[in-house]
Amino acid sequence: MVEAASCARAPGSVVIRLVLAACACVGAVDAFAQNYDVVGQCRSGVPNGAYELRTSDGRLRVAGAFSQGRMTGTFIFWTAGGARLAVLPLDNGMRSGTVALWHTAPDGRSEAGQKIEAPYADDRPHGIKRTWHAGGALRTEIRYERGVVVEARAWSEGGAPLPDADA
Repeated sequence: MVEAASCARAPGSVVIRLVLAACACVGAVDAFAQNYDVVGQCRSGVPNGAYELRTSDGRLRVAGAFSQGRMTGTFIFWTAGGARLAVLPLDNGMRSGTVALWHTAPDGRSEAGQKIEAPYADDRPHGIKRTWHAGGALRTEIRYERGVVVEARAWSEGGAPLPDADA
């Protein structure tokens, strides 16, 4: 769960820390190593309402919303080149719904196929998580029940099944 500290002193830095924490959840932290401008507001000392994170030259990198200092609704993340990187559904700061990530082209300007599709409930994996190799072939299928792995399968880039120990 991602929670907000007071933003009365430095609202932008608090919101950026929250979003970078969300980036860690989706494995996108390295894509966000630069300076940002926060477009959003605080109410009663915490982030509240619509939110955008833009690069200093105005490119949109993250869009979402806060409710009483907690990330809520759908956060969408883009690369510096404009390709959609991740969609992170949140409810009261916890992942809730299907998290999706995409492989991106080397120049970061376009999506290059799905990378991860993972359903969450109460901030825990619940359902079938799928991952794909960069070339588009299915990599893994892992079935979770309330955060516990029930079954796992994996395939090579060429589509050959891998031993259960490799799943």
